[in-house]
Amino acid sequence: MSPTTILIIIVIYFGLLILISNIVSKKGSDNDTFFKANKNSKWYLVAFGMIGTALSGVTFISVPGEVGNPDLQFKYFQFVLGNAIGFLIIAKVLLPLYYRMNLTSIYSYIEQRLGTISYKTAASIFLISRTIGSAFRLYLVVIVLQRYVFDAFTIPFALTVLISLGLIFAYTYRGGLKTIIITDTLQTFFLVSSVFLTIYFICDSLDFGAFQAFEAVKNSNYSKVFFFEDYLKGHYFWKQILGGIFVTIAMVGLDQDLMQKNLSCKNIGEAQKNMYTFTGIFVLINIFFLSVGALLYLYAEKNGIAIPMVDGVARTDLLFPEIAFNHLTIVPAVVFLLGLTAATFATTDSALTALTTSFCVDFLGMDKVENQNKPNIVRTRHLVHVGFSFLMFLVIVLFNAVNDASVVKMIFKIASYTYGPLLGLYAFGLFIKSKTVHDKFVPLVCVISPAICFFISKYSAELLGNYVLDNELIIVNGFITFIGLLLISKPATENTRY
Repeated sequence: MSPTTILIIIVIYFGLLILISNIVSKKGSDNDTFFKANKNSKWYLVAFGMIGTALSGVTFISVPGEVGNPDLQFKYFQFVLGNAIGFLIIAKVLLPLYYRMNLTSIYSYIEQRLGTISYKTAASIFLISRTIGSAFRLYLVVIVLQRYVFDAFTIPFALTVLISLGLIFAYTYRGGLKTIIITDTLQTFFLVSSVFLTIYFICDSLDFGAFQAFEAVKNSNYSKVFFFEDYLKGHYFWKQILGGIFVTIAMVGLDQDLMQKNLSCKNIGEAQKNMYTFTGIFVLINIFFLSVGALLYLYAEKNGIAIPMVDGVARTDLLFPEIAFNHLTIVPAVVFLLGLTAATFATTDSALTALTTSFCVDFLGMDKVENQNKPNIVRTRHLVHVGFSFLMFLVIVLFNAVNDASVVKMIFKIASYTYGPLLGLYAFGLFIKSKTVHDKFVPLVCVISPAICFFISKYSAELLGNYVLDNELIIVNGFITFIGLLLISKPATENTRY
């Protein structure tokens, strides 16, 4: 498929999203609409739309790409099972707390439980974590667009990033969460459809029927799911399960982005219904993503397609787009493009809205302003939205200069360091009711804990007898933060026992 054709499709795609945004915004674009979607979202739309937000381009490209690693194969599904358990814990433990307190920002809980400095620390951790994580996810699709579209027009990488963020800003800055819930539903439809259609097109190219495809994947060298052989390795089953549980609790349950959507439902019952439905779809769709990976490698073997190289390094992230754009017909290429675009931009638009909400509520106190919809207040919200768009731009450009690893590895590695302190803060708040903390020392604890974890991770093989830390590093980080908070604790008062 030619670069010009790809560009035309992208323009049409974003034109549709901007049209939807304008329709939604005509019905209201005030702060209540932007932050909470007027607390009137349909749970089934939230559940379906959250799939696109939770999966992103990382799942779409990196997860299938990693299937070809003989040490990984379907290892990721162990982590997905841990994710599912984490989602259920969020539905039963965290969502009832957030609804009971009627929160706009979930970090307001920390303010009431531990103090103002702890609250600002938790919100700052989110802003840093989500900015980096979302930038990495967007980076993945931008390098694909750069390689297969914009290089042909000699457009520099930085400008490609700026264009991508500008398009996202165009359809999110007014309607915010209300727009996101509708556009993400549409984008998730494209994402899910593209997965199934991609499997169909690859199977058709390999002359596989449904049963033959299943057998081919099962009997291939790519489909091992469970790894019980060596508990020292990063892919050991229980390490992946535990890592999946706690990464999910931290990156979803303690993250303003996905929780903001849950809090837009009418009541706790609908929010929990949303989470249960979302969990089932999430597990199922990841099975299909892993199957796409196995089929891609079988197709590559049959047709002598090598893994694309970037600066002399093999990039499994690029195998899927390489096959879709250069080795299949135009229809599968369009399907892939729509799926990738939907997966990535559904994550980034949601993140920008959540980052804007958190900063406006947690640092500017917009939820406490008597008239939240004065022109100067709305203008400030727009400027914050622009600011985070530009910050994400800077992170992506910097990451492009230094990255040499699979993006999916990098995202979860960063998350282990940045979300661990949030895990410790909420664990202390929820389970140590008799104590609170000396508030001014909390930022120090939240900096020291990741630093200790970095040291442990770097030298884990030497310190722990060849034991390699993987996704469970976030548990260690949360535990160290928890212990640090205990060391700076003091008896709680009636006002801090929430």
